[in-house]
Amino acid sequence: MTHEGFAAATGPAGARTDTVTADASSAGPSPVRPGGRRPLPSKPPSGRPGVTPLGERLAAVPRTGAGSRGRGAPATASPPATGEGVPPEAAAYVGTEGATLPRPTTPTSTLPPRPTASRAALLVLADGRFPAGGHAHSGGAEGAVKAGRIRDHRDLEEFCRGRLHTAGLTAAGLAAGAAIGLDPLELDEAADARTPSPALRATARKLGRQMMRAARSTWPSPELDALAVARPRGAHQPVVLGLAARAAGLGPEDAAHCAVYECVSGPATAVVRLLSLDPFRATGVLARLAPEMDQVAGRAAEAAHRGIDALPAASAPLLDITAEAHAAWPVRLFAS
Repeated sequence: MTHEGFAAATGPAGARTDTVTADASSAGPSPVRPGGRRPLPSKPPSGRPGVTPLGERLAAVPRTGAGSRGRGAPATASPPATGEGVPPEAAAYVGTEGATLPRPTTPTSTLPPRPTASRAALLVLADGRFPAGGHAHSGGAEGAVKAGRIRDHRDLEEFCRGRLHTAGLTAAGLAAGAAIGLDPLELDEAADARTPSPALRATARKLGRQMMRAARSTWPSPELDALAVARPRGAHQPVVLGLAARAAGLGPEDAAHCAVYECVSGPATAVVRLLSLDPFRATGVLARLAPEMDQVAGRAAEAAHRGIDALPAASAPLLDITAEAHAAWPVRLFAS
């Protein structure tokens, strides 16, 4: 632009000729500078009398269609009023012109959790992919395979059935007791008394420590935090499992179902790897044991309602002996 053109557009001494008036609604379109460009409005200091606020100047600009970048025809549809086309949970934050109203000052991350019963939470907790470390343990199946007691899917079914009605029943009772609100420290001592094998006690506490990490991240709970402080080296896994179920809003029978399913699904998965067993046959074993799993979980939950002294104390001496021998192996595929 030449000096003369610039002077014509700005006026003498560089003064602008397109000063914003006090009434933006009655003002016409801005004069066009030479070259087809509109002059930029001046930016007066805030609070200067007689200057139209920015919000009113923007409101006076005609709205254009979506995607037109200012070149399309003005939009004819007015914005929806509150409640029209807005989800109910968001309606409290949306004004009639789509303006955002102040949100609550307390961040949602600091609000206390409100656990409610959920079948989906039960699936998450019982899922073998839940990061609690169970995939690294065979539940005694590796020792049984080496001893020749598990050779096919029929042997696997008998092994899982025996484990279900002994170690599985005991674990389910402890988990149900924790889920119902019994003292977790007393439950941990009861678990010690029901686990004569030092190797299995060490395994149960290691799995409990890993379960604690996963549960506290998934369902934060003051009860889980308190147990983690009281048992820094890990509480027995069934006790932590029950507290995790409680934090997730589940009941004692839900926790018992998680315990009994884990009791048989772990060995079944391990034998697939140890024997290259057909996984369809292994899954069939679990399906056939499902009614018995329901019965064992029901017994465990019923006992939990009667207190710690009424919890099952079924034992499996051969599992204890095998665990001690397995712990001494120099090379093994599973940790237990």
